[in-house]
Formats: sequence, C-alpha cells, structure tokens
Amino acid sequence: MALLPILLLPDARLRQPCAAIDSFDPALKRLADDMLETMYAAPGRGLAGPQVGVMQRIFVMDTGWKEGRPSPFICINPEIKDASGCAVNTEGCLSIPNRPVRIERPAVIRLAWQDLAGRACEGFFEGFAATCVQHERDHLDGILCIDYPDLPETDAEEST
Repeated sequence: MALLPILLLPDARLRQPCAAIDSFDPALKRLADDMLETMYAAPGRGLAGPQVGVMQRIFVMDTGWKEGRPSPFICINPEIKDASGCAVNTEGCLSIPNRPVRIERPAVIRLAWQDLAGRACEGFFEGFAATCVQHERDHLDGILCIDYPDLPETDAEEST
C-alpha cells in the first residue's frame, strides 16, 4: 500500500465531476487500499477519488475508527436513492484544511453503490455516517462543503 498525495483547494480537479467506474480489477482494489491508508494517515474519516487526483466515482470512509470502532467502507459509483429528515453538522475536509463549515443535510439516506467486485449494494445510513456519505459523494460531482451556506451556531447548540 502507498500514501497518496491529497489535493488542496484551489486545485481545479476538486471541482470536476468524476467518471463512472466500469473496471473492477486488482488495480481498483489497490487504489481503495491506498485511499484507506491515506485517509487514516491524514487523519480523516472519508476520502474521495478526486481528492487524490483520481477522477473516478470512488470514495472510502470509516466513521468509527477514531473511537476505536474501525469499519472501513469502500463505495463505488454511489447514488443517493432517497433522503429524509434534517441534521446540521460541522464538516471539515482534508482538501480544505482548517475551514470547518456547519451544513444542513438530510439525516437519513438510502444509498446504492457497487462493491470492489462490481456487485450492486444498497443500504441506509444515518447520523454522522449519512453526513460523511453525502460529503464524499459531493466530491464526485465537484461539489465542496464550502459551496453550502455556513450556518451559525444556535444558543441551544452552544450550551450542549
């Protein structure tokens, strides 16, 4: 495995939509492994193809590893099928260091994707995992967290 360089804004590749993946070969598995290693070393919770200069529809994430509950997830050609609820979270981005943004997104999503063998998968994500999936999937369309309105903290949030 190898650490990959993470692109930083204003690199133009971060604003470009990515191509679908149609080749599920050992090179894709190596890429996913390298992306996970890079994400953990950063240290982040998600990393999308364009953030490492790969203009393909792939992202990796692990929302539990920092709390000692690792659960690496590799997502290829993701498509959000349904979304509900509303949640506001502070999001950071490895490609935009030190610029957290408070964003409102759906709280629950139903996602379709392919695994490393090209098999169709579908599942529900909620809470922080839903936020992370949406953040990483946005990268595949050239959308960054700073493109959303940065919401102010409310008095209720500040006191919790």
